[in-house]
Amino acid sequence: MTVSLRKLGSSDLEVFPLALGGNVFGWTADEQASFAVLDAYAAAGGNFVDTADSYSAWIEGNQGGESETIIGKWLKARGNRSDVVIATKVSQHPEYQGLSAANIKAAADASLRRLDTDYIDLYYTHFDKPEVPVEEIIGALDELVKAGKVRHIAASNISAERLQESLDFSDREGLARYVALQPHYNLVSRDTYEGALRDLAARTGLSAVPYFALASGFLTGKYRPGTTVDSARAGSAAKHLDSERGRQVLTALDEIATAHDAPVATVALAWLTAQPTVVAPIASARTVEQLPALLGVAELTLSEAEVERLTQASA
Repeated sequence: MTVSLRKLGSSDLEVFPLALGGNVFGWTADEQASFAVLDAYAAAGGNFVDTADSYSAWIEGNQGGESETIIGKWLKARGNRSDVVIATKVSQHPEYQGLSAANIKAAADASLRRLDTDYIDLYYTHFDKPEVPVEEIIGALDELVKAGKVRHIAASNISAERLQESLDFSDREGLARYVALQPHYNLVSRDTYEGALRDLAARTGLSAVPYFALASGFLTGKYRPGTTVDSARAGSAAKHLDSERGRQVLTALDEIATAHDAPVATVALAWLTAQPTVVAPIASARTVEQLPALLGVAELTLSEAEVERLTQASA
């Protein structure tokens, strides 16, 4: 598959139009399964892997960092570090909580060790901590950039107000500046991002890399009335069946998927890539068999009418 890469904000990073989510590595996908998924993604031209230092601390027996460790082992085994854009995050690891300057720097070093690399391509603040001044956060991130440990910085789960403060401080002081934003955004969850946050991203040249792009699997189309799905995220996905918005979205997705002879998941992702500011939605696969529906977004372009049909169905 020959795919045009997309530029990430004002950075020099060029990424595949689907970021592979690493949240399942070390959770629902063991090391062998994770390697297989990563291999298949890279073979299809994929070059953008998203993880976090806290993945997957929520599993009994895990400490956090399992995903980074698996990705690091894969990079070393394949010798392809320079071909892959690695994004990870700070603030939620059980041993590295928060966004104090000291914690950011210590957490980054820990991530570098687990990833077995000298640098992180894109380093996100995972969840903003409003009690920490943006000056302290940006100052610490800038030090990491100047030290060559981080190439570019980004923010996830942040308000428009705090994002604006951060950008203003970076511009005023000539420090590292956020190039991307990772919002919770998909066809059945639009309210958090659309509005002030998206307007700010568009105005300041930030690229959006949405997480939960498939609403924990709901937008794959496998959740239907009366069906039971064997998935660790079945509860959070199935709840959308109870809403009129969820049912309307499924109907519209089915129509457009049939017209294109494409999986429902591919169409849901294609709606996201058609949205202003969105460069690459994030989606994860615990098996190689789940990947084609995700990778298909690189080749599917919806018509304006199809985008509008989905937009109206999810209003």
